[in-house]
Amino acid sequence: MWNAIADHIRQVTGAPLGSLRQRPVGGGSINQGYALTDERHAYFVKLNQAARVAMFEAEALGLRQMAATQTIRVPQPLCWGTANGSAYLVLEWLDFGYGTHRSWAEMGRNLAAMHRVTSDRGFGWDLDNTIGSTPQPNPWTASWVDFWAEHRIGYQLHLAKKRGGHIPEGDRLLDAIPKLLQGHDPQPSLVHGDLWSGNAAVTQLEEPVIFDPATYFGDREVDLAMTELFGSFPNDFYRAYNEAFPLEPGYAQRKTLYNLYHILNHFNLFGSGYEGQARRMMEGLLKLA
Repeated sequence: MWNAIADHIRQVTGAPLGSLRQRPVGGGSINQGYALTDERHAYFVKLNQAARVAMFEAEALGLRQMAATQTIRVPQPLCWGTANGSAYLVLEWLDFGYGTHRSWAEMGRNLAAMHRVTSDRGFGWDLDNTIGSTPQPNPWTASWVDFWAEHRIGYQLHLAKKRGGHIPEGDRLLDAIPKLLQGHDPQPSLVHGDLWSGNAAVTQLEEPVIFDPATYFGDREVDLAMTELFGSFPNDFYRAYNEAFPLEPGYAQRKTLYNLYHILNHFNLFGSGYEGQARRMMEGLLKLA
């Protein structure tokens, strides 16, 4: 397998690779991660089952689309495919360091610039992708309310029911989404889609980077909301973002609705520990509707 991956890297980069060594590194809870190195080159390789190759392809295309905006740094995807029963994705290797006030402020400004990239096709993306390993449908949709209700919350609730979840508030919450989003008419912004603290970092040269995307065109607030879900980003990030692209009134309420998507997804990925949190979020939203 590693020889096949090395040959693919040589084909796409033209790099005269020496004898490559691999060592395990953190790859998250979904994939296995490896550093692949020789004396002059280093790459980050993600591995999963061969059936997951479409997941890696969508990730690579999302990274390329974000990179094409020339607004924020992402790791360059080099190649992907299957070998010996495994799917792989090869990315450039980035050495991470520690963020400073300046670098986190730059992260906020750069993300705001990416969010100004819009689509004239509405909300969605050119192909379906994944959030973690959960399928994420992205059909082009004119209405943000319809997109969020059907293809985000509704889809996760459907999966939760199949998993045996007991979430009786689900149907009422779906009916309440038009009222919860009433008066909010966001532009379709290019969003990362899975922007928690584990998917953002700063290089040793103090350049902010985001990675592991679940890209689509949606309300930019979904990215800001998720940065607050599992431990917030530094205050410099939010200050600089709001100076560059101020959030609209009502964000605090919408934030819970947007983060509900990720809590439902965590229930579907990791089990019942997230069911109670999802139900409490729904109960709070229903009181506002």
